[in-house]
Amino acid sequence: MDSTLVSRKREMDAFKRKIFRIDPAFAGPIKKLPSCTFGFDKSTYTNYQALVRAVIAQQVSVAAARTIGARLRAICQGSITPSKVGALSMEELQSIGLTSAKVRSIYEITQATLSGKLKLKRFVYMEDEEIISELISLFGIGRWTAEMLLILQLGRLDVWPIDDLAVRRGWDVIHRNTEPIKARDLDRFGDPFVGMRSVVAWYCWRAS
Repeated sequence: MDSTLVSRKREMDAFKRKIFRIDPAFAGPIKKLPSCTFGFDKSTYTNYQALVRAVIAQQVSVAAARTIGARLRAICQGSITPSKVGALSMEELQSIGLTSAKVRSIYEITQATLSGKLKLKRFVYMEDEEIISELISLFGIGRWTAEMLLILQLGRLDVWPIDDLAVRRGWDVIHRNTEPIKARDLDRFGDPFVGMRSVVAWYCWRAS
C-alpha cells in the first residue's frame, strides 16, 4: 500500500478512537462500519464537474441527479467541461431537466471559470472558509453546496455540514433523540470534534 494511504488509514483509525472517547454513542457505527475513506482515492471529477454535479443534486433525489447528470454529459459529447457547457443555450440546459435557477447557477459557474474569475484549480491550496466565501458569491451556491465540494471532492476533514438533513437525521439515530435536532444545536455539538468533523458527518450519513 502506498505510504500516503497508510498514513491516511492510520489517521482515520486514530479519528475513530478519538470520536469514541469524545462521544461513546458513536460506538455502534464505528464498530459496524469500516473506516471513513475521505481522501483515500483521487476524485475522477474535475473541480468544475464536481461543482456542477453538486448544483444538479440540490433538492432532488440521488436517482434524479444521476439522470440529469448523464443527460448533461450526453449533450456535452461525453465530457462536461466549461467550454462545452458554455456553448450550450439556456434552452438546451433546461431541456435536460434543470430548473431555471439551476441553469442560471451553472451558467454563472461556467462563465466565471472561463473568464478566470473562478480559479477552481487553486482550491487545493486554499483554506475551507476561503473556498466557501468564493463559491457563495455565485448565484445558487449556498454553504451546503460549497461544503459538499469540500468534503466529497477535495477530501477536507474538518467540515461540519449542519444544514444537511441526512447528517442531522443520522445524529438523531445515533443518539436516539426523540425530537429532531436543530441545525443551530448540532453546530455546537460539533465543537469537540474540531479537526475531524467531516468524519463525524460521514458516520451520521451512514446512520441516517
